[in-house]
Amino acid sequence: MTSVFEHPWLSGIFGDPEVLAHLSADTQLAHMLRIEAAHSRVLGNEAAALAVEAAQITPQDLMAGASVDGLPVPELVRCLRAKISQELHIDIHRGLTSQDVIDTALVLSLRDVLSIFERRLAELQSVISQLSQDHGTTTLMGRTRMQAALPITVADRLTTWSFPLTDHLARLHQMLPRLLRMQCGGAVGLSSGDALAARLGLAAPDKSWHAMRDGLGELASWLSLVSGSLGKLGMDISLMAQQGIDEISLVGGGSSSAMPHKKNPILAELLVTLARYNATQVSGMHQALVHEQERSGAAWALEWMILPNMLQATARSLSVGCELLEKIEKIGTSSVCEVEAKI
Repeated sequence: MTSVFEHPWLSGIFGDPEVLAHLSADTQLAHMLRIEAAHSRVLGNEAAALAVEAAQITPQDLMAGASVDGLPVPELVRCLRAKISQELHIDIHRGLTSQDVIDTALVLSLRDVLSIFERRLAELQSVISQLSQDHGTTTLMGRTRMQAALPITVADRLTTWSFPLTDHLARLHQMLPRLLRMQCGGAVGLSSGDALAARLGLAAPDKSWHAMRDGLGELASWLSLVSGSLGKLGMDISLMAQQGIDEISLVGGGSSSAMPHKKNPILAELLVTLARYNATQVSGMHQALVHEQERSGAAWALEWMILPNMLQATARSLSVGCELLEKIEKIGTSSVCEVEAKI
């Protein structure tokens, strides 16, 4: 079975087309070509840059070479040189490494993806705020350890859903300068690339981060925190929707093939699943922090397997969170007496 994020029908549950587009092979290739063209311009060769931009290369062109070289950039450079006149070859990829190109292409995608996350977090906050305005004063049974405790209001529970989102936005803004940094370290990580960084609109780090992957490890932790907060929201709604509890009413719901009377809270359940998925992936990204000497092949490739799926899981969590909250018809209990009767 292929990845659930791109599977023919499972992607309808787990997939996020907007974010997937920024992580696709076509987009990564476009970023790599943009980097190569910008680098040729930094070297003062506009003709080489224009030739790179005009080259017609597809992801499929890189497949065979990538399987031999372990990464696509050597084949990309061979394809470029095959399509460009020989006198321009000297200023194609000169001084760059494959990791410089691939890491910087990833950062260009992350810049777009994290902008989407920032927008969706703000949208989620807005939806919760509207719910609080509409239903905040309604009484609700407060529960501790899943047992009836004391009456609270809907606003009290909504606050536990919304407060972490503010912290996640603050963490994102703090993290961006450490994350949106160009990679231009050359063979052993000692080169600098201020001019190239300026052309790409990225920061130029004091030292290459070929073997210093804490920025991506921090990102992975942040992704799991975001999806985890939404998983808590999903768990609450799943419990509130139980028959016999009936503290929330949702428009729609999943049907059962065997029990037509059921309306399964599938979106709430999906938030829990995505949260648990990301929580299991964080350890893999933290394993990928362990790079040997000045560059690793094994640890670096592990990031490619894990990080894109974590990004998609988080993106889907954010969109599902908004969709789920907008389906709430009723939340809370009709009277204090009804709540107190359960104590």
